Amino acid sequence: MKKLGMLALAAVLVAMFTIPAWAIESEFGGYWRTRFYTNQNFTGEDETEALDFTGVDTRTRLYYTAIFHENLKFVNKFEFNTTWGDTNGGDIGADGTGNFRIKNSYIDANTGPVNWKVGIHGGTLARGFLFTDDFSGMTITYKGERFEIPFMWIRAFEGGYGKDANDLDADYYAIAPRFTIADMVNLNPYFLYFYSNDISGWNPFAHGYNLKLGDIGAEDTDLWYLGLDGDMDLGMASIWFTGIYQGGTLEVPGAEDIDVKAWLAALGGSANIGMFDIHGQGFYASGDDDLNDNDAEAFFVPSQNYGTGQSYYWAEIMGLGIFDNQASNNSPLDKISNVWAVNLGASVKPMDKLKVALDVWYAELAEDVVTLTGDEESSLGTEVDLVLTYEVVQNLNLDLVGAYLFAGDATTMNADNDANPWEVGAQLSLSF
Repeated sequence: MKKLGMLALAAVLVAMFTIPAWAIESEFGGYWRTRFYTNQNFTGEDETEALDFTGVDTRTRLYYTAIFHENLKFVNKFEFNTTWGDTNGGDIGADGTGNFRIKNSYIDANTGPVNWKVGIHGGTLARGFLFTDDFSGMTITYKGERFEIPFMWIRAFEGGYGKDANDLDADYYAIAPRFTIADMVNLNPYFLYFYSNDISGWNPFAHGYNLKLGDIGAEDTDLWYLGLDGDMDLGMASIWFTGIYQGGTLEVPGAEDIDVKAWLAALGGSANIGMFDIHGQGFYASGDDDLNDNDAEAFFVPSQNYGTGQSYYWAEIMGLGIFDNQASNNSPLDKISNVWAVNLGASVKPMDKLKVALDVWYAELAEDVVTLTGDEESSLGTEVDLVLTYEVVQNLNLDLVGAYLFAGDATTMNADNDANPWEVGAQLSLSF
């Protein structure tokens, strides 16, 4: 009888743990890549070798979603990164700490026509010219038949506990409605507001890509962005544009306020002709013509470092590209500020498993920099990128990349030992 009772209890416990599983659908996915590459002469000279790098790194992302029903999901994404040979999991034994990240953990719920994403999740504004990243916050979207209206709250920095600690909080608030017109035109106006009563706790200007703001010691910060994205699908061709105006004020203790007056414009398009694709784009982001006045005219978005928030990838060497650990000297990287660039490229698919893409970029700073010789220069140079993508087996792709920058004087800084940056590498990747 005792044995029978134990079996009955075990059966009840099994049922208790398995019944909820019957009501939940589990969904798994992920992404993996390994990159082999070398960056050379990214400083614009070949003597210091300060930015030269040759190495291999691996990234793994694992996704798990618990689907309770059509109106509720619990989404999680995890990431592991390591450089081969480092002490963060890439060495012999593969034991390391700090290379595990929680990329996403949020609920995705529907209440009638309103979708709620609450927790750590991702979002994009203005194609990345303003923001594209994971964040802690909320995205609430009202969905209509041919439009949707998302509202985003992004907590950028938490001030902590204690008196006046809330003054140190930093937040983004955005509304970005999207409209579809006649199935061929999509319009996306948006308004982004950034506020902190005391920005000194976060200090998003310290990394120095905005020279005027790098050390001003701003406190009360109000910034706003008003913009519009447009996309037109013409069948065999497509056109897109982005326009953004930035305004606001930064309060500087003991000095005059800084007035922000900046703008960005971008235009691009592509056309498909059989196995060929021809594409091009151009963008301009204003710079600051006087670092000593009280006007901040260089387009920028507050972020604590180069790897967060605003991110628009462009050329392989100047704009991060596939091997995105660094960019050439004086380039704004993916933080599009004080720069204009134009691109023309083409790709061809000679067979189902192979794609070849060739791109040419020319870029200049909107406002000059002073070089080592005391001259004022703006040209970053002309870059040529060649990328071959081959499907090795189903789901596994191989990218072969070669890039060469015919460096301008703003890249080389007119050093005595000028040298053109170049990059070659390979990437294996899969998604599931």
